[in-house]
Amino acid sequence: MAHARASIGTTNYQTAIVTGHHALTADEGPELGGKDAGPAPYDLLTSALAACTVITLRMYAERKQWAVTAVHADVHYGREGDRQHIDRVLTIEGPVDTEQKKRMADIAERTPVTLTLKGGLEIRTRLG
Repeated sequence: MAHARASIGTTNYQTAIVTGHHALTADEGPELGGKDAGPAPYDLLTSALAACTVITLRMYAERKQWAVTAVHADVHYGREGDRQHIDRVLTIEGPVDTEQKKRMADIAERTPVTLTLKGGLEIRTRLG
């Protein structure tokens, strides 16, 4: 299963993240007191959804042997008062027809990260 460990020291908001054998840095922008040394937490969230979307759609197109040359997911997180939303725009390149593109958009609604975000999940916190 997925696992990440985040650590922060005394540099405002700059966070070291280790996941698997990958090291990342997260931060906030200067407008929030950070130094923009890496993506902000909501940028990481939208990145996870975008990556899961295009990976899943690439796998689906390969399985169907459709001539998809590229898949792009443009994902934006937004908040209006107490309401939060994510807007996702898919661009599918290659000689595929409208029905194939519609099917891929339907599949995008059922990617693992999409279903997790839509369904919500329990977060259990404890002290270590």
